[in-house]
Amino acid sequence: MVRPGGRSARVQASVHAAVRELASELGRDALTVPLVAQRAGVTPSTIYRRWGDLQELLSDVAVERLRPDTTPGDHGALPIDLTAWAEQFLDEMASPAGRAYIRDALLGDPDGGNAGQCSAYAAEQIGLVLTRAAGRGERTPDVETVIDQVVAPMMYRILFRPDGLDAAYARRLVAGVLAAAGDTPRPRDTP
Repeated sequence: MVRPGGRSARVQASVHAAVRELASELGRDALTVPLVAQRAGVTPSTIYRRWGDLQELLSDVAVERLRPDTTPGDHGALPIDLTAWAEQFLDEMASPAGRAYIRDALLGDPDGGNAGQCSAYAAEQIGLVLTRAAGRGERTPDVETVIDQVVAPMMYRILFRPDGLDAAYARRLVAGVLAAAGDTPRPRDTP
């Protein structure tokens, strides 16, 4: 069991930084485990022991890079908050860097753990937006509905059909999920 903090955390931080720096300097395709190890100040065996291979390391770095840096903005109303979040999510994920991180996160993830972590990041952000809206008395869809009707179509399009990915697309998806939520009473509103 890896303990939080300590040497393990320092090694991870050092190796992640080395990957980011080298990818920026040389390009992702030039990365090798020995090159990363040298930059990070660890042995290649340390990387192989912890990550298995280069693809798993790149996947781990990608998941960390896909973690949101900030909480979603609070603009005072669910339609504005969720739309702003969806537009930013689409912009970041559809960018060349975002697509590369998505590919890396999935390629080095044979058991689906990294994909699950990326999904959890989105669900957490959506949950914050919905919880604030519910606190203001607004009707809200549940997190899974937003994942299914906003995030899933965006991710499919990012990966397989990238044409037409713009803010208007994100706004249409959000409008659709909110229209459906307005027609569905929340459990506490039913007799």
